[in-house]
Amino acid sequence: MSSLVHDGTAILGRHLLRIRHAPAITVMTQTMPIVFLLFFGYVLGGALAMPGADYRAYLVPGLLVATAANGVMTGMFQAAQDTHRGVADRLRTLPVSRAAVPLGQALADLVTSAVGMVPLILAGLAMGWRIEGSAPEALGALGLLLLFRFAATWVGILLGLASRSEEAAGQLGSATFMLPLLSNAYIPTDGMPGWLRTVAEWNPISAVTTAVRELFGNASVPADAAWPVAHPVAGALLWSLALITLSAPAAVRRYARA
Repeated sequence: MSSLVHDGTAILGRHLLRIRHAPAITVMTQTMPIVFLLFFGYVLGGALAMPGADYRAYLVPGLLVATAANGVMTGMFQAAQDTHRGVADRLRTLPVSRAAVPLGQALADLVTSAVGMVPLILAGLAMGWRIEGSAPEALGALGLLLLFRFAATWVGILLGLASRSEEAAGQLGSATFMLPLLSNAYIPTDGMPGWLRTVAEWNPISAVTTAVRELFGNASVPADAAWPVAHPVAGALLWSLALITLSAPAAVRRYARA
């Protein structure tokens, strides 16, 4: 355990230095959610406005969860880059815990995503979004966001280690952009066709989004929804823990075996 902590901290530092030396990527990942917020909030806000509800209050939690889900893409890119550029092979020659390498990457992503949430929250507050829930509920919402980001990153690391090339990881990572669109992150699911609503509500993003909205006090739980959305906090926790349980050990085994 001490070896895992020591080596994981070293790998965490490596990835934080890597992010520090690539400021353009950091700026892009932090500004794109704000661009989406401005686009959906002002350009499409009138067309997507819901009767009796403030669309921006509905939108900001959805964008926070969609940003957390991007951990799949960033985890995939970084793992594939290290794998196919020989970095992972060099690390395997060192007396480093096999679990520490992917764990350090996941923790570094968690730190940067926690910092990256701040500009989006501030932009949402500037646009009129408000946290209507209590302070403990708001902290619970932030905790759920970070837990889901951690789970999404592990999924991305596993996919990046299994990718055949950086280009393949890039193409698959771009496809993950569709995941928030097939959820309730941007629009309610009650207006979707029956089969599409079922798919959207069993999307983990929908459960986490509904939980964050409820804890922030921005929207109530929709009626007649699928179980993860009807019980959003439990659904969000179960989805996140299930993704970590399935992907983290598989990613460690894949890294150790490669």
